[in-house]
Amino acid sequence: MKITFGQHLQQKQTQSLAPRMIQSMEILQMPLVELQERIEQELSENPMLELREQDPNLPDENSSSEKNEGPDVEQKELVVDENGKNEDDFERLLNLDNEFPDHFDGKPSTSANRVQDEINRQHDMIANIADSKVTLQDHLRMQLGELDIPEDLERMCERIISALNAEDGGYLKTALPDLLPVNAGEDQLEVAEQALKVVQSLDPPGVAARDLKECLLLQLTDELPYGDELKTLINDHLNDLRDNRIPQIQKATGYTFEQIQEAWDQLKKLNPKPASQFAERVVQVVTPDLKAELDDEGNYIVKMDEGPGRRLFISKYYRNRLASGQATKEEKEFIKRKVMAAQWLIESIEQRRGTLSRVAQEILNHQKDFLDKGPRHIKPLKMQQIADKVGVHVTTVSRAVDDKWIDTPRGIFPLRKFFVGGTQTQDGQDVAWDEIRIKLQEIIDAEDKSKPFSDDELVNRLKAVGFPVARRTVTKYRKKMGIPSSRQRRDWSAKK
Repeated sequence: MKITFGQHLQQKQTQSLAPRMIQSMEILQMPLVELQERIEQELSENPMLELREQDPNLPDENSSSEKNEGPDVEQKELVVDENGKNEDDFERLLNLDNEFPDHFDGKPSTSANRVQDEINRQHDMIANIADSKVTLQDHLRMQLGELDIPEDLERMCERIISALNAEDGGYLKTALPDLLPVNAGEDQLEVAEQALKVVQSLDPPGVAARDLKECLLLQLTDELPYGDELKTLINDHLNDLRDNRIPQIQKATGYTFEQIQEAWDQLKKLNPKPASQFAERVVQVVTPDLKAELDDEGNYIVKMDEGPGRRLFISKYYRNRLASGQATKEEKEFIKRKVMAAQWLIESIEQRRGTLSRVAQEILNHQKDFLDKGPRHIKPLKMQQIADKVGVHVTTVSRAVDDKWIDTPRGIFPLRKFFVGGTQTQDGQDVAWDEIRIKLQEIIDAEDKSKPFSDDELVNRLKAVGFPVARRTVTKYRKKMGIPSSRQRRDWSAKK
């Protein structure tokens, strides 16, 4: 291989993302809650950015369908000349009120207003803090404190209680020797065994069990009917019950079908995760970014309310200070930088509004039958179809619908809900997979439970109604829908 040195010309094309384009894409992808947090952060960091209070005597600008897309912000790529000196930036700052008059105000920002806004925000946060919840450890320690037991036994009970996790149902997943010192003797292990029995005697029944079998046995009481049968089923036949192998249980135990069925009914009343009530439940709070409403002609119209995003403006006070010539060179550079950053934010929010509303409108136009008639009438839809109609790249559609929700007369749905795959019927019509899943559920619900359909039979049944699908597809959807296999669905009480 020969290595030489020299000069040569090479022509190549490169593409780089300007900071403004990056910000525009980030704003587009943000759900409403994150956007509001971003606006609050910008308001606290940029003194040029102000929030106009909504006048209750004026009509709501956001309620008009003509303003769904905001100002005439071009839906095109944002290009910034990173190599130039941007000589026109200063003139643009002085004339921003002519380009976007709705976003400017002549009043200077005041620190008092910002302080009051921050106080109000913190007050709202404190008011929304949930009350502290009693934990599993608190619940068990309160009961432990009422017992008259030796101090060493109580300390060991405390160790066991600390090792429990409500998220796991309250099981003890740590071996007892691991809770003891390395040089612990047999007497300390005996104390640990006694402590475990004490903790297992506390409420809720079944807590601190080491496996499912022990958890269920701890919940058995003398008052429960079919106690002997229950113990036998729990000790020896949990897997048989899971797989609905009733004849095998009959053969092994000699119990009648009625005895097994009654004991099984009692078993279903026990709690396999006794401490789940103490687990932290994170409930997702959904704030719809859009709303679908019917107009007089029966068509769905998208409406948006971005809250503070539509009430942002840049104070004219600082631009007037620039124009007056009183500002120092450092002040000019600072004001110019902050005003430009504020304007970029406002334009990005308006572009987000326009893109999101147009994407959502095309989605509603395509899925009108779903909103009118229900889930069975959803149509196959790909993001590329919406991108072609809106005139943007498919990645823009993906960012626009990401983590966005819409409030419709049929309920609140994520926008991604409306993008579904599909296949063609024997007649050549497009059909969504959701419709096939609904039909699959109907066939299984109507089957004879004494002879439930196998997956092969389900394939034939679907094909008979015009849905040609593969067996692996039926199996996959059956499992996703939580439908057991044909063996597990069989009702042995119907056996003749």
